[in-house]
Amino acid sequence: MKPTRIVSTLLASALLAPSAFAAVSEQEAAKLGNSLTPIGAETAGNAAGTIPAWTGGLATDAAAVDANGFLADPYSGEQPLFVITAANYEQYADNLAPGQIAMFKRYPDTFKMRVFPSHRSAAFPQAVYDAAASNATQASMVQGGNGLNNYSLAYAFPIPADGLEVIWNHITRYRGESFQRTVVQATPQVNGSYNVVRFVEEYAVPAGLKDYDASKASDMLYYFKQQVTDPARLAGNVLLVHETINQVATPRMAWIYNAGQRRVRRAPQVSYDGPGTAADGMRTSDNLDLYNGAPDRYDWELVGKREMFISYNNFELGSPQVKYDQIFQAGHINQDLTRYELHRVWEVVANVKPSERHIYAKRHMFIDEDSWQAAHIDHYDGRGELWRVGEAHAVQRYADKVLGYTMETLYDLIAGRYLVMGANNEERSNYDYSYKLSSVEFTPTALRQSGVR
Repeated sequence: MKPTRIVSTLLASALLAPSAFAAVSEQEAAKLGNSLTPIGAETAGNAAGTIPAWTGGLATDAAAVDANGFLADPYSGEQPLFVITAANYEQYADNLAPGQIAMFKRYPDTFKMRVFPSHRSAAFPQAVYDAAASNATQASMVQGGNGLNNYSLAYAFPIPADGLEVIWNHITRYRGESFQRTVVQATPQVNGSYNVVRFVEEYAVPAGLKDYDASKASDMLYYFKQQVTDPARLAGNVLLVHETINQVATPRMAWIYNAGQRRVRRAPQVSYDGPGTAADGMRTSDNLDLYNGAPDRYDWELVGKREMFISYNNFELGSPQVKYDQIFQAGHINQDLTRYELHRVWEVVANVKPSERHIYAKRHMFIDEDSWQAAHIDHYDGRGELWRVGEAHAVQRYADKVLGYTMETLYDLIAGRYLVMGANNEERSNYDYSYKLSSVEFTPTALRQSGVR
């Protein structure tokens, strides 16, 4: 059976729009907050009742938050509705991605998907909803779709007309205005043995800076700084990224401070399929957040919308009571800790342009409609073979109204290894969204001080 495609009347009309780069009309935008959620998902549930209506998402006091910021599970009393395994996945194939099916075939004895009741838990601050409404009628793409004009804060195209606008929504999704976090990355061997690389990461959009001046125009989408604190051989190395709104006119600017050399260098390799930091060759730079960076090397086809089992509300997986040894196992993370739900997703296929190159010749992408966050991406090599399977384990950080990742995984079907990023179960604290920095602390001259061992 072929996967069910769901194309709404609104989407069908958008696909026929005369200009893919035009903002929508005031009449269309008025659907936001009514038939559409404030950021553009369908408010209503599905006909079968297996996907509920969106009613505002999780409240900020949905469950307890401990002194270190770790979230209690508001759905802890629920049990799986059913479990998908290698023995029965064909029964559910209409709601699975090719990469999920490939994981059942690659690891038939251990890979499973526990499916729970669906909850549309995504909720964001009112300022985000206001920005999305403004972007709907004001924002547009420039430079052949590789930059934005008249964009503010988050969700450039809440009512998208094509695949590239869907991807811009993922790129511009709300991740908080600023935060600091300590996370680990691991690349388990085939037998499951692993070592962790620990990072302290800082992130801010221009409006999240202490010295933000709204009267000054900015071409910055966000600032990102990543310091390695463990293992000792890498400790003190720092990566700084200035992510621009138009990465073709003003390419991403990146610098690396090498603690051993005590030198700051430009890092043009931190883009596209350049190697990811300390990832043992298991990911590219644009694999971070499942996908990030300039979209100019691909042609983007919008297939439509569909219902799919995606990893969602993973409070148990991110619990400080769960240790890394329980999570990082041979072949894949411990699927007894993951939670899947049925959600609507936007389906986009990206093919490398004939004039460009990338180690991933094709990306098959599934974007959560309630957050515009990539939920699952299949990566194909130049021969057209499915190579790597990317999966984001989403969680609503309800206390701060941010939907993000508990962790993300990238499975190499050929090597039998994988990479996991963003885990922080054993760290001292969870995300700190009250953390503020000034713009001067995101400059190359500040790197040397950041990287002192």
